[in-house]
Amino acid sequence: MTDLHPFIAGLPKAELHVHHVGSASPRIVAELAARHPDSKVPTDPEALADYFTFTDFAHFIDVYLSVVDLIRTPEDVRLLTYEVARDMARQNIRYAELTITPFSSTRRGIDERAFMDAIEDARKAAEKELGTVLRWCFDIPGEAGLEAAAETTRLATADGIRPEGLVSFGLGGPEIGVPRPQFKPYFDQAIAAGLHSVPHSGESTGPQSIWDALNELRAERIGHGTSATQDPDLLKHLADHRIALEVCPTSNLATRVVADIEQHPIREMVQAGVLVTVNSDDPPMFGSDLNNEYAVAARLLELDERGVADLAKNAVEASFLDEAGKTKLAAEIDDYTTKWLAS
Repeated sequence: MTDLHPFIAGLPKAELHVHHVGSASPRIVAELAARHPDSKVPTDPEALADYFTFTDFAHFIDVYLSVVDLIRTPEDVRLLTYEVARDMARQNIRYAELTITPFSSTRRGIDERAFMDAIEDARKAAEKELGTVLRWCFDIPGEAGLEAAAETTRLATADGIRPEGLVSFGLGGPEIGVPRPQFKPYFDQAIAAGLHSVPHSGESTGPQSIWDALNELRAERIGHGTSATQDPDLLKHLADHRIALEVCPTSNLATRVVADIEQHPIREMVQAGVLVTVNSDDPPMFGSDLNNEYAVAARLLELDERGVADLAKNAVEASFLDEAGKTKLAAEIDDYTTKWLAS
Protein backbone atom coordinates (compact mmCIF):
# COMPACT_ATOMS: atom_id res chain seq x y z
CA MET A 1 0.00 0.00 0.00
CA THR A 2 1.00 3.60 -0.58
CA ASP A 3 2.56 5.39 2.39
CA LEU A 4 -0.31 7.63 3.44
CA HIS A 5 1.50 9.52 6.19
CA PRO A 6 2.39 12.55 4.02
CA PHE A 7 -1.17 12.78 2.71
CA ILE A 8 -2.63 12.49 6.22
CA ALA A 9 -0.26 15.11 7.62
CA GLY A 10 -1.60 17.77 5.27
CA LEU A 11 -5.24 16.66 5.32
CA PRO A 12 -7.62 19.17 6.95
CA LYS A 13 -9.28 17.37 9.85
CA ALA A 14 -11.84 17.62 12.63
CA GLU A 15 -11.49 15.80 15.94
CA LEU A 16 -14.44 14.94 18.15
CA HIS A 17 -13.04 12.85 21.01
CA VAL A 18 -9.97 14.33 22.64
CA HIS A 19 -9.44 15.24 26.27
CA HIS A 20 -8.14 18.57 27.55
CA VAL A 21 -5.74 17.34 30.25
CA GLY A 22 -5.05 14.14 28.33
CA SER A 23 -3.70 16.20 25.43
CA ALA A 24 -0.92 17.81 27.46
CA SER A 25 2.37 17.15 25.69
CA PRO A 26 5.30 15.70 27.67
CA ARG A 27 6.91 19.15 27.58
CA ILE A 28 3.84 20.77 29.14
CA VAL A 29 3.30 17.98 31.67
CA ALA A 30 6.95 18.24 32.74
CA GLU A 31 6.66 22.02 33.04
CA LEU A 32 3.53 21.74 35.17
CA ALA A 33 5.13 19.03 37.32
CA ALA A 34 8.11 21.34 37.91
CA ARG A 35 5.70 24.09 38.99
CA HIS A 36 4.14 21.70 41.51
CA PRO A 37 6.99 19.60 42.96
CA ASP A 38 4.74 17.83 45.48
CA SER A 39 3.33 15.80 42.58
CA LYS A 40 4.49 12.26 41.79
CA VAL A 41 4.48 13.04 38.06
CA PRO A 42 8.04 13.02 36.58
CA THR A 43 9.56 16.36 35.60
CA ASP A 44 11.72 14.72 32.92
CA PRO A 45 9.86 14.49 29.58
CA GLU A 46 11.72 11.28 28.72
CA ALA A 47 10.67 9.63 32.01
CA LEU A 48 7.05 10.34 31.15
CA ALA A 49 7.09 7.60 28.50
CA ASP A 50 7.50 4.98 31.24
CA TYR A 51 5.02 6.79 33.48
CA PHE A 52 2.46 6.67 30.65
CA THR A 53 2.70 2.87 30.26
CA PHE A 54 -0.54 1.42 31.56
CA THR A 55 -1.28 -2.02 32.97
CA ASP A 56 -5.05 -1.71 32.48
CA PHE A 57 -7.86 0.84 32.27
CA ALA A 58 -7.95 1.41 36.05
CA HIS A 59 -4.22 2.18 36.08
CA PHE A 60 -4.72 4.63 33.21
CA ILE A 61 -7.38 6.46 35.25
CA ASP A 62 -4.99 6.72 38.22
CA VAL A 63 -2.23 8.18 36.06
CA TYR A 64 -4.66 10.50 34.29
CA LEU A 65 -5.89 11.90 37.60
CA SER A 66 -2.32 12.53 38.74
CA VAL A 67 -1.88 14.77 35.69
CA VAL A 68 -5.23 16.44 36.39
CA ASP A 69 -3.82 17.37 39.80
CA LEU A 70 -1.12 19.45 38.07
CA ILE A 71 -3.74 21.92 36.81
CA ARG A 72 -4.06 24.16 39.86
CA THR A 73 -4.26 27.77 38.71
CA PRO A 74 -6.01 29.69 35.92
CA GLU A 75 -2.58 30.25 34.40
CA ASP A 76 -2.05 26.48 34.25
CA VAL A 77 -5.43 26.12 32.52
CA ARG A 78 -4.68 28.79 29.94
CA LEU A 79 -1.21 27.41 29.19
CA LEU A 80 -2.51 23.88 28.74
CA THR A 81 -5.43 24.91 26.52
CA TYR A 82 -3.43 27.07 24.15
CA GLU A 83 -0.63 24.52 23.84
CA VAL A 84 -3.13 21.77 23.03
CA ALA A 85 -4.47 23.97 20.24
CA ARG A 86 -0.92 24.57 19.00
CA ASP A 87 -0.31 20.82 18.74
CA MET A 88 -3.60 20.45 16.87
CA ALA A 89 -2.70 23.20 14.41
CA ARG A 90 0.55 21.38 13.60
CA GLN A 91 -1.57 18.41 12.50
CA ASN A 92 -3.91 20.52 10.34
CA ILE A 93 -6.80 19.99 12.74
CA ARG A 94 -9.14 22.78 11.73
CA TYR A 95 -11.89 22.07 14.25
CA ALA A 96 -11.95 20.16 17.54
CA GLU A 97 -14.47 19.48 20.25
CA LEU A 98 -12.25 19.29 23.32
CA THR A 99 -13.58 17.38 26.31
CA ILE A 100 -13.05 19.34 29.51
CA THR A 101 -13.80 18.21 33.07
CA PRO A 102 -14.33 21.48 34.96
CA PHE A 103 -15.29 19.71 38.19
CA SER A 104 -11.76 18.33 38.48
CA SER A 105 -10.38 21.88 38.52
CA THR A 106 -13.03 23.74 40.51
CA ARG A 107 -12.97 21.18 43.31
CA ARG A 108 -9.21 21.73 43.53
CA GLY A 109 -9.82 25.40 44.28
CA ILE A 110 -9.69 27.13 40.89
CA ASP A 111 -12.34 29.83 40.78
CA GLU A 112 -15.04 28.76 38.32
CA ARG A 113 -15.22 32.11 36.52
CA ALA A 114 -11.42 32.28 36.30
CA PHE A 115 -11.43 28.76 34.84
CA MET A 116 -13.99 29.71 32.19
CA ASP A 117 -12.11 32.91 31.37
CA ALA A 118 -8.87 30.94 30.93
CA ILE A 119 -10.28 28.40 28.46
CA GLU A 120 -12.18 31.07 26.53
CA ASP A 121 -9.13 33.33 26.28
CA ALA A 122 -7.09 30.41 24.95
CA ARG A 123 -9.88 29.41 22.53
CA LYS A 124 -10.14 32.87 21.01
CA ALA A 125 -6.37 33.25 20.76
CA ALA A 126 -6.02 29.83 19.12
CA GLU A 127 -8.60 30.64 16.46
CA LYS A 128 -7.06 34.04 15.73
CA GLU A 129 -3.39 33.04 15.86
CA LEU A 130 -3.40 29.36 14.85
CA GLY A 131 -6.54 28.97 12.74
CA THR A 132 -7.83 26.09 14.87
CA VAL A 133 -11.45 26.38 16.01
CA LEU A 134 -12.12 24.89 19.44
CA ARG A 135 -15.44 24.03 21.03
CA TRP A 136 -16.00 22.50 24.44
CA CYS A 137 -17.65 19.34 25.74
CA PHE A 138 -18.06 19.48 29.54
CA ASP A 139 -18.03 15.98 30.93
CA ILE A 140 -18.95 14.42 34.24
CA PRO A 141 -16.11 12.42 35.84
CA GLY A 142 -18.13 9.28 36.48
CA GLU A 143 -15.91 8.08 39.31
CA ALA A 144 -16.82 11.19 41.34
CA GLY A 145 -20.50 10.30 41.39
CA LEU A 146 -23.66 12.37 41.45
CA GLU A 147 -22.09 15.31 43.28
CA ALA A 148 -19.81 15.78 40.27
CA ALA A 149 -22.78 15.34 37.94
CA ALA A 150 -24.75 18.08 39.68
CA GLU A 151 -21.82 20.48 39.73
CA THR A 152 -20.87 19.82 36.10
CA THR A 153 -24.47 20.42 35.08
CA ARG A 154 -24.56 23.71 36.96
CA LEU A 155 -21.30 24.88 35.37
CA ALA A 156 -22.60 23.87 31.92
CA THR A 157 -25.98 25.56 32.18
CA ALA A 158 -25.82 28.54 34.55
CA ASP A 159 -26.06 31.99 33.00
CA GLY A 160 -22.90 33.99 33.59
CA ILE A 161 -20.77 30.86 34.00
CA ARG A 162 -21.44 28.70 30.93
CA PRO A 163 -18.73 29.54 28.38
CA GLU A 164 -19.52 30.71 24.87
CA GLY A 165 -17.67 27.80 23.25
CA LEU A 166 -19.62 25.04 25.00
CA VAL A 167 -21.58 22.77 22.64
CA SER A 168 -21.97 19.39 24.33
CA PHE A 169 -22.25 17.41 27.55
CA GLY A 170 -20.48 14.13 28.26
CA LEU A 171 -19.66 11.43 30.78
CA GLY A 172 -16.16 10.03 31.16
CA GLY A 173 -14.02 8.09 33.59
CA PRO A 174 -14.39 4.40 34.44
CA GLU A 175 -17.52 2.59 33.25
CA ILE A 176 -17.36 -0.52 35.42
CA GLY A 177 -19.41 0.18 38.53
CA VAL A 178 -20.65 3.49 37.08
CA PRO A 179 -23.99 2.71 35.38
CA ARG A 180 -25.17 5.24 32.81
CA PRO A 181 -28.88 5.54 33.80
CA GLN A 182 -28.16 7.30 37.12
CA PHE A 183 -27.00 10.35 35.15
CA LYS A 184 -30.25 10.77 33.23
CA PRO A 185 -31.56 13.81 35.19
CA TYR A 186 -28.34 15.71 34.57
CA PHE A 187 -28.29 14.95 30.86
CA ASP A 188 -31.94 15.97 30.67
CA GLN A 189 -31.04 19.36 32.16
CA ALA A 190 -28.09 19.82 29.82
CA ILE A 191 -30.12 18.88 26.75
CA ALA A 192 -32.88 21.27 27.84
CA ALA A 193 -30.21 23.99 27.95
CA GLY A 194 -29.34 23.30 24.30
CA LEU A 195 -26.33 21.03 24.71
CA HIS A 196 -25.68 17.85 22.71
CA SER A 197 -25.31 14.49 24.48
CA VAL A 198 -22.01 12.64 23.92
CA PRO A 199 -21.32 10.15 26.75
CA HIS A 200 -18.54 7.57 26.80
CA SER A 201 -20.06 4.08 26.66
CA GLY A 202 -19.09 0.55 25.73
CA GLU A 203 -15.37 1.15 26.10
CA SER A 204 -14.59 -1.18 29.02
CA THR A 205 -18.15 -2.53 29.40
CA GLY A 206 -20.54 -4.39 27.14
CA PRO A 207 -23.13 -3.15 24.66
CA GLN A 208 -25.82 -2.66 27.32
CA SER A 209 -24.04 0.50 28.48
CA ILE A 210 -24.33 1.84 24.93
CA TRP A 211 -28.06 1.06 24.90
CA ASP A 212 -28.32 2.87 28.25
CA ALA A 213 -26.51 5.88 26.82
CA LEU A 214 -28.91 5.94 23.88
CA ASN A 215 -32.12 5.30 25.78
CA GLU A 216 -31.45 7.09 29.06
CA LEU A 217 -28.95 9.82 28.16
CA ARG A 218 -30.26 10.44 24.62
CA ALA A 219 -26.76 10.15 23.17
CA GLU A 220 -26.21 11.73 19.74
CA ARG A 221 -22.71 10.26 19.47
CA ILE A 222 -21.03 7.53 21.50
CA GLY A 223 -17.56 7.92 22.95
CA HIS A 224 -15.62 4.78 21.99
CA GLY A 225 -18.47 2.25 21.66
CA THR A 226 -15.87 -0.49 21.28
CA SER A 227 -18.22 -3.26 22.40
CA ALA A 228 -20.99 -2.31 19.93
CA THR A 229 -19.90 -5.10 17.60
CA GLN A 230 -21.02 -7.67 20.18
CA ASP A 231 -24.65 -6.78 19.43
CA PRO A 232 -25.85 -6.90 15.80
CA ASP A 233 -29.11 -5.14 16.70
CA LEU A 234 -27.15 -2.30 18.26
CA LEU A 235 -24.93 -1.96 15.19
CA LYS A 236 -28.02 -1.78 13.00
CA HIS A 237 -29.59 0.84 15.25
CA LEU A 238 -26.44 2.98 15.16
CA ALA A 239 -26.19 2.65 11.37
CA ASP A 240 -29.88 3.33 10.72
CA HIS A 241 -29.89 6.46 12.88
CA ARG A 242 -26.46 7.75 11.81
CA ILE A 243 -25.28 7.81 15.41
CA ALA A 244 -21.52 8.18 15.16
CA LEU A 245 -18.95 6.24 17.13
CA GLU A 246 -15.90 8.20 18.30
CA VAL A 247 -13.29 5.48 17.73
CA CYS A 248 -9.83 5.77 19.31
CA PRO A 249 -7.74 2.75 18.20
CA THR A 250 -4.42 3.34 19.98
CA SER A 251 -6.18 4.36 23.19
CA ASN A 252 -8.09 1.08 23.20
CA LEU A 253 -4.83 -0.82 22.82
CA ALA A 254 -2.98 1.21 25.47
CA THR A 255 -5.72 0.72 28.07
CA ARG A 256 -6.02 -3.00 27.20
CA VAL A 257 -9.60 -2.63 25.99
CA VAL A 258 -8.40 -4.55 22.93
CA ALA A 259 -5.62 -7.09 23.25
CA ASP A 260 -4.12 -6.50 19.82
CA ILE A 261 -4.61 -3.69 17.32
CA GLU A 262 -5.38 -6.27 14.65
CA GLN A 263 -8.40 -7.31 16.72
CA HIS A 264 -9.81 -3.80 16.88
CA PRO A 265 -13.51 -3.86 15.95
CA ILE A 266 -13.34 -0.81 13.65
CA ARG A 267 -13.61 -3.11 10.60
CA GLU A 268 -16.87 -4.63 11.81
CA MET A 269 -18.23 -1.17 12.64
CA VAL A 270 -17.57 0.10 9.13
CA GLN A 271 -18.85 -3.09 7.48
CA ALA A 272 -22.11 -2.66 9.41
CA GLY A 273 -22.54 0.83 7.94
CA VAL A 274 -21.92 2.71 11.19
CA LEU A 275 -20.73 6.31 10.94
CA VAL A 276 -17.18 5.92 12.28
CA THR A 277 -14.96 8.84 13.25
CA VAL A 278 -11.29 8.52 14.17
CA ASN A 279 -9.90 10.29 17.22
CA SER A 280 -6.87 10.36 19.50
CA ASP A 281 -8.46 10.49 23.01
CA ASP A 282 -5.39 11.30 25.19
CA PRO A 283 -2.67 11.41 22.52
CA PRO A 284 0.60 12.11 24.38
CA MET A 285 -0.32 9.62 27.10
CA PHE A 286 -0.67 6.95 24.41
CA GLY A 287 2.34 8.03 22.35
CA SER A 288 0.10 8.97 19.45
CA ASP A 289 -1.65 11.85 17.71
CA LEU A 290 -4.56 12.22 15.31
CA ASN A 291 -2.36 11.80 12.24
CA ASN A 292 -1.14 8.47 13.58
CA GLU A 293 -4.70 7.36 14.37
CA TYR A 294 -5.70 8.02 10.77
CA ALA A 295 -2.73 5.97 9.58
CA VAL A 296 -3.70 3.09 11.89
CA ALA A 297 -7.32 3.23 10.73
CA ALA A 298 -6.29 3.43 7.07
CA ARG A 299 -4.22 0.28 7.43
CA LEU A 300 -6.89 -1.65 9.30
CA LEU A 301 -9.57 -0.60 6.78
CA GLU A 302 -7.28 -0.85 3.72
CA LEU A 303 -8.05 2.68 2.61
CA ASP A 304 -6.46 4.79 -0.11
CA GLU A 305 -6.32 8.60 -0.09
CA ARG A 306 -9.98 9.02 -1.04
CA GLY A 307 -10.98 6.56 1.66
CA VAL A 308 -9.01 8.50 4.24
CA ALA A 309 -10.61 11.74 3.03
CA ASP A 310 -14.05 10.17 3.41
CA LEU A 311 -13.12 9.16 6.96
CA ALA A 312 -12.17 12.78 7.65
CA LYS A 313 -15.51 13.92 6.28
CA ASN A 314 -17.28 11.53 8.66
CA ALA A 315 -15.95 13.62 11.53
CA VAL A 316 -17.20 16.78 9.88
CA GLU A 317 -20.66 15.26 9.41
CA ALA A 318 -20.82 14.06 13.03
CA SER A 319 -19.52 17.33 14.47
CA PHE A 320 -21.60 20.09 16.02
CA LEU A 321 -20.34 22.68 13.57
CA ASP A 322 -23.04 24.75 11.93
CA GLU A 323 -24.00 23.75 8.39
CA ALA A 324 -21.93 26.52 6.81
CA GLY A 325 -18.88 25.40 8.77
CA LYS A 326 -19.42 21.78 7.80
CA THR A 327 -19.76 22.67 4.13
CA LYS A 328 -16.60 24.75 4.22
CA LEU A 329 -14.46 22.14 5.97
CA ALA A 330 -15.75 19.29 3.78
CA ALA A 331 -14.87 21.39 0.70
CA GLU A 332 -11.36 21.95 2.09
CA ILE A 333 -10.93 18.19 2.44
CA ASP A 334 -12.15 17.58 -1.11
CA ASP A 335 -9.97 20.33 -2.59
CA TYR A 336 -6.90 19.09 -0.77
CA THR A 337 -7.51 15.50 -1.92
CA THR A 338 -8.11 16.47 -5.53
CA LYS A 339 -4.91 18.53 -5.68
CA TRP A 340 -2.90 15.79 -3.97
CA LEU A 341 -4.04 13.11 -6.40
CA ALA A 342 -3.38 15.39 -9.37
CA SER A 343 0.17 16.18 -8.30
